[in-house]
Amino acid sequence: MSGALFDRDGDTFLPAPESRARWYPDALHGGPVAALLARAFETQPSPVPMMVTRITIDLMRPVKTVPLQVAVRAVRSGKRIQVLEASVDAGGIEVARATALRMRVVDLPVPEHPRRELLPAPETIAPYTMRDVEGEWFHTRAVEGRFVSGDFYDPGPATVWMKLILPVVAGEVPTPLQRAAAVADFGNGLSRVLPGGWLFINPDLSVHLSRYPAGEWVGLRSRTDIDDHGVGIAQSELFDEGGAIGHAVQGLLVDKGADWVE
Repeated sequence: MSGALFDRDGDTFLPAPESRARWYPDALHGGPVAALLARAFETQPSPVPMMVTRITIDLMRPVKTVPLQVAVRAVRSGKRIQVLEASVDAGGIEVARATALRMRVVDLPVPEHPRRELLPAPETIAPYTMRDVEGEWFHTRAVEGRFVSGDFYDPGPATVWMKLILPVVAGEVPTPLQRAAAVADFGNGLSRVLPGGWLFINPDLSVHLSRYPAGEWVGLRSRTDIDDHGVGIAQSELFDEGGAIGHAVQGLLVDKGADWVE
């Protein structure tokens, strides 16, 4: 493999070992899937400068480490708003589906207004190392994390800087949208509220952005809420070093299962 999350062969994308999720070793982490779909949306032309302000992804089935095909089309075209739709197929079976909303962008100075406080700069925080983790997984080989508060091993809310350190597709430089999409799927893992032996599976991911991140680092301030009927939600505020850039939300299927955090 080339050292990217995916190698490209024509219209087919070949997942690398570093795209996998440790809790499902023959399937992909949601982050690489989200980044690949973000890339697909960026390939669609627009009549005026636009940005993707929302991506909503349904993970229909586990996305296995097999050759994948991605298709994208415009559902609504316009000069101010566009709606796009994309799908990921594996062997003719749809495994993920997404929609994106694009809005026109213009220079529009706005008055000064209150903003969220900035996080400590990632350069001031020591890199985080997963303890006793072997193998090539997305969360250990493809991203770097620096915790402002919380910990992978301690239940509860967490705030962390994350940086994608591998290209999404071999030979391409990750775009700001791809960087944001790749790490937005970490909210449930960062902020699990129960100890080992529980799973927080997200069949979906929605990312809303007011602007793209500047630089390589994306911050997440994540929290999870669950109830006693096996359903929950993980919410993450997204930041860069200049301040807030958006939100990510994951619906959660809560269940008992093997503990991957040991």
